[in-house]
Amino acid sequence: MLTIKNVSKRFGGVSALTEVSFNIEPGSFVGIIGPNGSGKTTLFNIISGTYGPSQGDVLFEDKVVTGFSPHAICRAGIARTFQIPQPIRTLSIVENVMLGAIFGREKERDRHWEKAAREKAIRLIDFVGLTANVDALPDRLTAGDLRKLELARALATNPKTLLADEIMSGLNREELKEASTILQKVREELGVTIVWVEHIMHVLMKLVERVIVLSYGVLICDGTPDVVCNDQRVIEAYLGQ
Repeated sequence: MLTIKNVSKRFGGVSALTEVSFNIEPGSFVGIIGPNGSGKTTLFNIISGTYGPSQGDVLFEDKVVTGFSPHAICRAGIARTFQIPQPIRTLSIVENVMLGAIFGREKERDRHWEKAAREKAIRLIDFVGLTANVDALPDRLTAGDLRKLELARALATNPKTLLADEIMSGLNREELKEASTILQKVREELGVTIVWVEHIMHVLMKLVERVIVLSYGVLICDGTPDVVCNDQRVIEAYLGQ
């Protein structure tokens, strides 16, 4: 479904990514890990169209999408969340999610499009377990609820692939369990392929079937959680020699 082909990204004299290549199969649940500064978010920014690569290509469903704008990437079927939730604070919770429904992958509109977008938004707010008043502003939501809102808005675009960027960050133990259940539902009930960047290793390793490891912008390991956890290069990248 998603192919990263020899992707490099340079910022001046700094190489954030160096010839990274991998494939993501439809329906899979893949984790991407690495120390701070390893290029994980830069990779997401390239896939989602925020940056163009300095070298290489991104293919989605066998079509080159390198250099597409973020909205074109979204329309193609790739949605993302952000490390720091980005709600539009002048819009209500339901209106934030409606934006995803209105401007996402489904292009056709009829005279009932606004009603349909609201109904879809409310379904997804319930799906992610956000129990706040949907017509309230998001300014009083907890960190956990803001992440639910971020996820609901991304899902409202009707993605085929979801790029989840540190969706567990800042959550307590109970919220981690709930978020894990929600991600499993996204994959199993909605059929969305998930590529997940995360620092909370013990949670990620229990959920994903495959882990890709970046270190200093280089892909150093790609395999099952057991293989990755026992790889000496991965151990050195996290703990040092």
